[in-house]
Amino acid sequence: MKKINSKNYLGKSVNVKIDRTLGSLHPKHGFMYMLNYGFIPNTISGDGEELDAYVVGVFEPIAEFSGEVIAVIHRLNDDDDKLVVAPRNVKYSDDAIRALTEFQEKYFQSIILR
Repeated sequence: MKKINSKNYLGKSVNVKIDRTLGSLHPKHGFMYMLNYGFIPNTISGDGEELDAYVVGVFEPIAEFSGEVIAVIHRLNDDDDKLVVAPRNVKYSDDAIRALTEFQEKYFQSIILR
């Protein structure tokens, strides 16, 4: 399977398989996930794993989610972009996305692509 360009997902509907639920702890680094975090099945990201996604606008732990890609967090010092997926017709500002993902993204330099 070839690597995908995460920017191609902007504005698209995707299904996210959640493997780190809201409130769970990172198995290696110990920080708490402040939102649901998962991946898009059958994709390959820059790190060789499936393309990761943050789910915003859902305030309870979930196992799966279907929504719209509203942004891409493009990491400048890591080869692992993150999709930002929200319920359809729900918008978040760049500042809100930064605040919601800061628990993990504070360790990386990134830009938000729209």
